[in-house]
Amino acid sequence: MNERTLRNEGATMEADPRERPLGAPPDLRLDGLVAWVTGASQGVGRSLALAMAAAGADLVLTARNEGALTDLAERIRAGGRAVEVVAGSVGDPADVAAAVAAAERTWGRLDVLVNNAGIGSSYRRVEQVDDQEWERVLGVNLGGAFACCRAALPLLSRSDAASVVNVSSVHGAVGGERLAAYSASKGGLEMLTRSLALEWAAKGIRVNSIAPGYLRTEMTTGLREHEQLGSELLARIPMGRFGEPSEIAAAVLFLAGRASSYVTGTTLFADGGWTAR
Repeated sequence: MNERTLRNEGATMEADPRERPLGAPPDLRLDGLVAWVTGASQGVGRSLALAMAAAGADLVLTARNEGALTDLAERIRAGGRAVEVVAGSVGDPADVAAAVAAAERTWGRLDVLVNNAGIGSSYRRVEQVDDQEWERVLGVNLGGAFACCRAALPLLSRSDAASVVNVSSVHGAVGGERLAAYSASKGGLEMLTRSLALEWAAKGIRVNSIAPGYLRTEMTTGLREHEQLGSELLARIPMGRFGEPSEIAAAVLFLAGRASSYVTGTTLFADGGWTAR
């Protein structure tokens, strides 16, 4: 049917909504939404916070580095967005609760949670990894995301556009030699994403993840600058370069906002072609 309506003997029959073209493609704006970004003081988290603010979101920012968070918040406020800063660790239940309380006190709701906080592991073989390192990496990268999701659920349930974006890694799907703890934590985060997507779909909460490859961040400096290991990593990236933190921002905006309203339980890879080999 080409016409918007079909008139028959004075009655009006509207065209099938499935056949109506979009008036305009969905955009990546987050106007009117409140987002919580963990690990926002540097690297990927900082880039995501700036991108979300530029897209119209108000923000709760958390990380352990209070000074860096405060500087970031001042920059975002100068651009006209509201920001709450809560210094602390996703591994501390009190700090997690304080971030949720800040969102409820200021806005009375939370629409988006970006679980970005994470730490790397030592580049050692598994027999050299002690219990403390294993527990620390799993505790922050997987346990921290779980804790934030669980704490944020009451507020997310109030939103009509609720979304969780977990920042995983290419190593959540592709194992990494000498990265047992890190790979296990990110693989677990992928399964947490899928499980929560199933559990929370009926609540109207979408849960997705993004899996970056090797980006130019503080976490990868040692590997990137190592003469042998850096060259080996580049040789495995079809695009032949390390990514920039800002290059995953659009993908996160897509998953966070209304443009992805029918997307849940999925992972977007931003890895320079690593997993396509």
